[in-house]
Amino acid sequence: MGIFNAFDISASGMSAERTEMDLIGQNIANINTTATPGGGPYQEKVALFQEKTPSFDSFFVPAAYGLPFGLGGSESSGIGDGVKVAAVVNDPAPPKMVYDPHNPLANSKGYVAMPNVDLITEMTNMIQASRAYQANVAVFEAAKHMKQQDLSLVP
Repeated sequence: MGIFNAFDISASGMSAERTEMDLIGQNIANINTTATPGGGPYQEKVALFQEKTPSFDSFFVPAAYGLPFGLGGSESSGIGDGVKVAAVVNDPAPPKMVYDPHNPLANSKGYVAMPNVDLITEMTNMIQASRAYQANVAVFEAAKHMKQQDLSLVP
């Protein structure tokens, strides 16, 4: 794995975590949204991550490495190409039913369908995403420092 692969992998992680933090912010902002344009209460949005598939070029290694044709790609070496957001989906959990008979959106029994967003879960997810983002920044900085050290050795 080259140094630039480390940059690509950590950058893909930062991008994916940024998307997750954006979705968490959207979920928190809509925690009390009972009516959406599509009808019904807001549904929590969740990012689904997936490993990036190796590119065609990653399966070939220069002869200088002494490997046979086609044995140097990320798939054969067990190293991935990073992560991507495969999809953003709505959480299928049912809405929370809150008793509020004076609300114009209440059903015949006086219950209002509220979003299935839990503030504690969202804050926990935000901390996790923030720490994962920070870890990717640390990897990026370490790779950058190693590359700078390599460049200082060149006469």
